[in-house]
Amino acid sequence: MTDRSSTRSLLRLWPYVRPVRTRLCVAALVAVVASCLGLVISLVLKWIVDGPVAGRDPGGVWWGALALLVLGLAEAALFGLRRWLVARPLAGVESAMRADLYRHVQRLPIAFHDRWASGQLLSRATTDLSLIRMFLAFPLTFLFVNGVTVLVGCGLLLAQDWALGLVLLVPVVPLIVLCSLFETRYALVARRAQDQVGDLTTVVEESVLGIRVIKGFGRHRSQAAAFRALSRRLRGTELAKARLLAGIWAVITIVPELAIGAALVLGTVRVADGGLSAGTLVAFLSMALALRWPVESIGFLLAMSQEAATAVERFFEVMDEAEEDGGGAGGGGSVAGRSGGLRFENVTFRYPDAPPDAPPVLAGVDLWVRPGETLALVGATGSGKTTLTALVPRLHEVTGGRILLDGVDVAAMPRQRLRELVSVAFEEPTLFSASVAENVLMGAEGADDAELRRALGVAQAGFVRELPQGAATQVGEQGLSLSGGQRQRLALARAVVGRPRFLVLDDPLSALDVHTEALVEAALREVLRETTALVVAHRPSTVMLADRVALLSRGRIAAVGTHRELLRDSAEYAWLMSGAETGTGGRG
Repeated sequence: MTDRSSTRSLLRLWPYVRPVRTRLCVAALVAVVASCLGLVISLVLKWIVDGPVAGRDPGGVWWGALALLVLGLAEAALFGLRRWLVARPLAGVESAMRADLYRHVQRLPIAFHDRWASGQLLSRATTDLSLIRMFLAFPLTFLFVNGVTVLVGCGLLLAQDWALGLVLLVPVVPLIVLCSLFETRYALVARRAQDQVGDLTTVVEESVLGIRVIKGFGRHRSQAAAFRALSRRLRGTELAKARLLAGIWAVITIVPELAIGAALVLGTVRVADGGLSAGTLVAFLSMALALRWPVESIGFLLAMSQEAATAVERFFEVMDEAEEDGGGAGGGGSVAGRSGGLRFENVTFRYPDAPPDAPPVLAGVDLWVRPGETLALVGATGSGKTTLTALVPRLHEVTGGRILLDGVDVAAMPRQRLRELVSVAFEEPTLFSASVAENVLMGAEGADDAELRRALGVAQAGFVRELPQGAATQVGEQGLSLSGGQRQRLALARAVVGRPRFLVLDDPLSALDVHTEALVEAALREVLRETTALVVAHRPSTVMLADRVALLSRGRIAAVGTHRELLRDSAEYAWLMSGAETGTGGRG
């Protein structure tokens, strides 16, 4: 970990490690004692050879063997204790980091999720956090333990015989240089591999969620080809990592072996000349062999450390993204007169990733939905209807102007209060891997079974009673076990279950057949009488739910009036309602 940037990255783990620092330090000290016991074994061997063996004392040999057995058992027990000490706290560190990441992702703005592939987030929450936990459990401890062991061992070697000790210390400088070069190159390759894992995860997730489209269009071969291409790219990167690791491991293994061989030859000559005792040579060589693993493991430990450092960088790339601000301290109190209801004042919006010279999606929108009124929003594809509705609950932030709820700027409201006042239903309904009841009641914390039944009734979701376990039936991932119309009705039920003061519906009936649509509209009229609603509409039947209609054209409100008035006065509105423009989608 000589690379400063890697060290800085790893130091960012300190807030998570601090609560368990005592246990980790105790585990490191236990490991140091255990590792140094291996060096003591060499001193016992010296005593056996120079003492009982040289003096032909079998009893002494047995006492020496017993001492070696005790030392070996103590070393094994201490290493086992170290693992027990770190297992639980490090599992807690990983859990805390994963919980923080999930909580943070939930609070990031929609613009962030528009930019980031879901697979990249998944790989950070799974693979990267596992790498970090492994680093804290093994390399972090053993870089310290092995370093202390090597220093103590070198001191003992020099104390045994300084000449032989210097022979073994000669390779230290070139090994340090090689390890530094290895770290630099390995860090780049490790980061590339982890990013490619995220790309591969994205493809797998999209293929699973879009399996109906893939099968429907017979695109399994092209998807498989795309997956193989990414897999080959990742395989190449992993092989590059393996080559680097193999190279440093070979060097770290060969150089000390050559040094030990040279020390063996020199030591044997000196024993033959009487300048060195046999016990000292045995102790020296056994100690040198005991130090082989601490030295040879350096490459492996540095590789794991670099992978952990890049994992930490990737984790904090997400954590450093700014969350949605909580809003001001303003409440949702009502203001009398024309300030009540839902009001857009000179609202302008441009997507953060839009080119600087691109025109804004919304350019000076002025619109007033009176208290208790339902206003239909109509416009061609790409006119900005969905974008305008997303600004009300602050899924996106306005670029200019302001939006008022009962006279209070939504930007000044705490988000929790805002989303208690405003309920939304999107054109593309999203359901979660939970029961029908849990999906619907997400729209109102604390709602009871009576409210659930009422909401399902409004949405004409009688099909729920026919499910195997009724409202307790699990709908599966994305709710794909249900039809599009069923999913849309549950999303509508979720929007109305809490009796919101403001209701924003983005073409909520597009997936319903004409008979079900008529039933839902009849029930929805009763709900709309109790709320102030903005409804994106593409069909005349949905428009008829509204008291007034606003025509959005090229990012501006072109006309406002009743359905009849706009049919008479606006050629664009008449053309849209004639069915010549019925498409939806995109950011419109």
